[in-house]
Amino acid sequence: MKIDAHQHFWQYNAVKHAWIDDSMRVIRNDFFPEQLAPILIANQIDGCVAVQADQTEQETDFLIEQANKNPFIKAVVGWVDLKAPNLVERLAYYQQYPIVKGFRHILQGEDPSFMLSPEFISGISQLANFGYTYDILIYPKHLSAALELVKQFPNQPFVIDHLAKPFIKDGNIADWKIGMHALAQYSNVFCKISGMVTEADWLHWKEADFTPYLDAVVASFGLERIMFGSDWPVCLVAASYEKMAAIVTNYFSQFSAAEQELVFGKNAIKFYHL
Repeated sequence: MKIDAHQHFWQYNAVKHAWIDDSMRVIRNDFFPEQLAPILIANQIDGCVAVQADQTEQETDFLIEQANKNPFIKAVVGWVDLKAPNLVERLAYYQQYPIVKGFRHILQGEDPSFMLSPEFISGISQLANFGYTYDILIYPKHLSAALELVKQFPNQPFVIDHLAKPFIKDGNIADWKIGMHALAQYSNVFCKISGMVTEADWLHWKEADFTPYLDAVVASFGLERIMFGSDWPVCLVAASYEKMAAIVTNYFSQFSAAEQELVFGKNAIKFYHL
C-alpha cells in the first residue's frame, strides 16, 4: 500500500488562513478530499494522512468528518491544546475516533523555547499513554530545542515534518545537517520527505537542488524511518503534485523495490498504525 503521509484539507477563510499570503494566492481556495482523490489515483497512491492546518479542535473534528466520508484518508493528525489543564480529558475524548493517530502544533510559528515550557512538556508526556504520535513542525532554528524535547521522551513516537524546512533556496545545509543528524540518533524519531519544493526557489528549482538534503536525511535516519508526504495543496505554490512526487520517486529509484516500499508506505503504516 502506497501512502501519502502528509497533506491538508480546508475550506478557505481569509482570517483563519491568514498565513496564505499574496505570494501563495494559488492556494487561496477550498481543498477537499474530492479534489485530492483523482490525484492520488493518478499517482498510484492508496491512501493519505490528513494533517491539521488550523489550531483549533474544530479543525480536528473537520478532518475526522472528512475521513468518515472518504475511506482513502487513513489517518488524522489533529490539534489539541497540549497546555490545557483538561488535556487528559480531551485526549480521552478523541479515543472514540480511531482515525485520530496523533497531534501537531505549528511550532514553526513559536519561539523555540515554547516546546520546552513546563506546560508543553507536560502535554507531550501524556500522548504515549493514549498511543498518540506527535508531528514536529519546525524551522532549522528550532532544531536544538527539538533535540532537548526528544531526549526527554524515548518512548514517544515523533516525526519531523518537511525535513525541518531547510534553506534549500539558499543552499544552506551545514548547521541543518548537524541538527538533523543529532535528532536521528533517537530511534523513536522519524522524518517526512515532504514540503521540500516550498523551501526551494519556487519558480526555478531543479531536482538536483534537493539531492544533498535527501542524501543527508537518508544517511542519518536510514530507510526505515523516513516517509513520503506531498504537503498538498501547499506544494502547489511551487510544483504540481506530479512534479513534487517525481522528485522523490526519481531520487529513490536508486534503491531496491523493498526499500522504496518502506519510504512510500510501510514506514507510514508502522508509525501511524494504519
